[in-house]
Amino acid sequence: MDWLDRLLGRTVVLSEAGTGDAAAIAALHAKSFQRGWSEQEIERLLIERNVFTQRALRGRKLVGFVMSRDAAGEAEILSIAVHASQRGRGVARQMLGLHLRRLAGLGVRAIFLEVDENNTPAKRLYSRSGFREVGRREAYYGRGPDGKGGTALVLRRDLV
Repeated sequence: MDWLDRLLGRTVVLSEAGTGDAAAIAALHAKSFQRGWSEQEIERLLIERNVFTQRALRGRKLVGFVMSRDAAGEAEILSIAVHASQRGRGVARQMLGLHLRRLAGLGVRAIFLEVDENNTPAKRLYSRSGFREVGRREAYYGRGPDGKGGTALVLRRDLV
């Protein structure tokens, strides 16, 4: 029955992303962030040897992705996004867990990311996943309606 659920799109399937996913990732990124990345930018990242990307599919539809870049045993999560219709269902938690295991298996010792200090759901996800704040970047994100730039929290998790 599990294969039938996957076929009918009732479950989320996690797997490695490839260049054939660039358009779908770019579309999801554009819906998820103030400044989306183009299909060409995504494709360039996907072909880099030190960039690792997992995707979440429901049926044949991309519903999430997480992308990191490795450098000398440390990695940075470049982006993570889940389609609005799938948020709150554990998709991000599943993707992030797989991604962290994959990076640890590749020898990555620590992983970093930046998150908007006002993004409560993302901060909760990262906290539950063992990340801790190690820095702040004031006015890092583009100016909002109040004329101020959002502060980015720099988070870290050791994998070994």
